[in-house]
Amino acid sequence: MSERIRILGLDPGLRNTGWGVITIEGTKLSFVACGVVTSDGDLDLALRLKQLHDRLTDVIRTWTPDEVSVEETFVNKDAQATLKLGQARAMSLLVPALHGLPVSEYGANQVKKTVVGVGHAEKEQVQAMVKILLPKADFKKADAADALAIAIAHAHHRKARALAASY
Repeated sequence: MSERIRILGLDPGLRNTGWGVITIEGTKLSFVACGVVTSDGDLDLALRLKQLHDRLTDVIRTWTPDEVSVEETFVNKDAQATLKLGQARAMSLLVPALHGLPVSEYGANQVKKTVVGVGHAEKEQVQAMVKILLPKADFKKADAADALAIAIAHAHHRKARALAASY
């Protein structure tokens, strides 16, 4: 019998950070929970980051993942937006690390290629495949669906990563 691993996927954002929890047992994926943690756009940056920290801590304490996967940041034309996204992403890396959890990172195209089969898939295609792979998934927001896709990508790549790290 295979061990059951609980994976938390995170789709970082300063306003909305999507999260999704799945389990993998052998090759079987199962939906556990998903949602979005938010920060208040009227607050100073430091307080918004603290909100993300505290709310991600609650997610980890509630859903007790074994491993965490985080989407890598893409650089866009707006340097200020890229910096803010990077800071929100730092919370998505830091909080699990503070809980002693292993964190893996995946680029958006790698996630799409794993879940849909093509690296430049549209958001709707990703959401449709998440529903097929996790029929019980009940996501209300695209950020939560993206986080589930990131968790699915990790479920598919985790053994190869562990193998590569052992060399």
